Amino acid sequence: MLAGKRILLIIGGGIAAYKALDLIRQIRRAGGTVVPVLTHAAEEFVTPLSASALAAEKVYRDLFDLTDEAEMGHIELSRSADLVVVAPATADLMAKMANGHANDLASTLLMATDKRVLIAPAMNVRMWQHPATQRNLATLHKDDVLLAGPEEGEMACGEYGPGRMSEPDEILSHIAAVLRDGPLSGKHVLVTSGPTHEPIDPVRYIANRSSGAQGAALAAALRDLGAKVSFVTGPAAVAAPSGVDVYPVETAKEMLAAVRKALPADAAVFAAAVADWRVENAAKSKMKKDGSGNAPALEFAENPDILATIAKAKKKPKLVVGFAAETDDVIEHATAKRQRKGCDWIVANDVSPGTGIMGGTENAVTLITEHGAEVWPRMGKDAVAEKLATRIAEALS
Repeated sequence: MLAGKRILLIIGGGIAAYKALDLIRQIRRAGGTVVPVLTHAAEEFVTPLSASALAAEKVYRDLFDLTDEAEMGHIELSRSADLVVVAPATADLMAKMANGHANDLASTLLMATDKRVLIAPAMNVRMWQHPATQRNLATLHKDDVLLAGPEEGEMACGEYGPGRMSEPDEILSHIAAVLRDGPLSGKHVLVTSGPTHEPIDPVRYIANRSSGAQGAALAAALRDLGAKVSFVTGPAAVAAPSGVDVYPVETAKEMLAAVRKALPADAAVFAAAVADWRVENAAKSKMKKDGSGNAPALEFAENPDILATIAKAKKKPKLVVGFAAETDDVIEHATAKRQRKGCDWIVANDVSPGTGIMGGTENAVTLITEHGAEVWPRMGKDAVAEKLATRIAEALS
């Protein structure tokens, strides 16, 4: 999976540093080479000897080590790798990266590298949620720094929440996705997925019966072909795949904003089941029955048409793909939708209750393009995703 790839692994000073040792082992098992760099704080948690033994490589520790500089200067060290990985990425390291500090070996390497950088944050939940960390994260995102995690879980300090470092196998999948050569290498593809939830009151909402399985499978398939994938997902039952940039949203308005934020892209695939309407007069607190037998009057408004908005934009992606979930006259309705929305392709499927497709593990789709309708046989959603991803790669080549 990583044969011939060289990873510069910067290990930050946090309790999660112990996971970096397993990450070294997994990268080597996948065929890659690991050159470890330890911050002084990291040495409080793991030893240079253990990192060196597992990596079978020299460990670098000090910016002003004359021997290290004579053998391989820090500039060369930062550029001889195929990818720079920071795990764990502490709040301090993220702050240094975001603000351009270079006062030790790790931060200097991160400033000097011309390679992509992947960080796996790890810190206390309050530190992760602190406005300063979130500002730094936003800056790093703009700088095209890649993110693996963090996860939500129990902390070493006993608190619970987001900030837990991703497991080594999860980080490895991110590394593989970044370094994977494929027909979509160098391409950016946007994928929307899942339902949207439009509030009626704080505990009730309007939604579509979508699990998000097809969108998640498609994002993974595009990733496996080498694409950088931005995955905008509503509250889906299926988790987002690893190795993609995830933008979680709730409502259609939030989804449109996230889509605009993720652009520009070479291709955009709108697989989300967006609610067509929202409740304009959503209650601020839970609505109660009053015993009169009268239901509250809900005022509906149309949600923004995300597919049409992007398909008709001046700087639209080269390829815009929509999905059409229909219950009758599938091909006719989907063909009309492609023309009405202005998109390049429509992936149409019959989601009548008897098909078991909506929320199920299989799909039966018809790909509609300017050349007509191409009926695909029923197959697993992963297989549909792989076939569609291949077609997208061909269209972008």
